[in-house]
Amino acid sequence: MPGKLKVLNVTKNTVLVEEARLAASFLSRLQGLLGRKELPRGQGLILKPCQAVHTLGMRFPIDVAFVDRHDRICHLIEDMPPFRFSPVVKEARYVIEAPAGTWRAAQVAVGDRVASEECP
Repeated sequence: MPGKLKVLNVTKNTVLVEEARLAASFLSRLQGLLGRKELPRGQGLILKPCQAVHTLGMRFPIDVAFVDRHDRICHLIEDMPPFRFSPVVKEARYVIEAPAGTWRAAQVAVGDRVASEECP
């Protein structure tokens, strides 16, 4: 399993998340960001596979990007507050979670293509 990943917006040639953790097992996806007091700027979580998320038990809002099999963002949620459920996004293959405000600051849009690479 790879270590930390950098998430790039290939369409806009920008970095979305400097350091993301991959949650690819059932247990790591189930835990997600639970138990954390915050998600610092530049950090994130990639849930793979994933078509829906929740923020039950979380203490802070997050930005969520649903990504399809072509690595294109197919649905965005900005500033998702604690104790909410996202819709099920059937075309999504994975989800990127980042601190609230990340998508707005990076001008992320549905249709943008993303990629990840291992951090050095």
